[in-house]
Amino acid sequence: MSIRSMFEAVVGELELKKRWRQLKARKQQLPENHRKAHDAVERYLMYSAGIADGAIVTAMAEDLLELFEQGAADGTPVSAIVGDDPVEFAEEFARNYSEGAWIKKERARLEDAINSITDSDLDKLDHRKDES
Repeated sequence: MSIRSMFEAVVGELELKKRWRQLKARKQQLPENHRKAHDAVERYLMYSAGIADGAIVTAMAEDLLELFEQGAADGTPVSAIVGDDPVEFAEEFARNYSEGAWIKKERARLEDAINSITDSDLDKLDHRKDES
């Protein structure tokens, strides 16, 4: 790893931490019910979304906070923001950030492993046909 890439990694991490602290400060400005609902949805997302990329987690958290901030500013009740099924709301929200989910990487790894086995087996079959 070059000094430049190490520097960029550290600076990038510091920037993410700064953004995260700003988010937490902004969240404290929400009305109590909106803040409690935001905390509950955020907690669910952190456990269920399976996103390993810090930049994507931060972007998701920013978008969620903006949604609750806008709802609070408009006087929209929490029930209108999350709907009748808060779990479905959170799941649908998380789908927008699936590119950062660790499971996507594992799915690709599984597909590659199976495809390489299949390709290898097909090559063996082709060689057997050529020998006949």
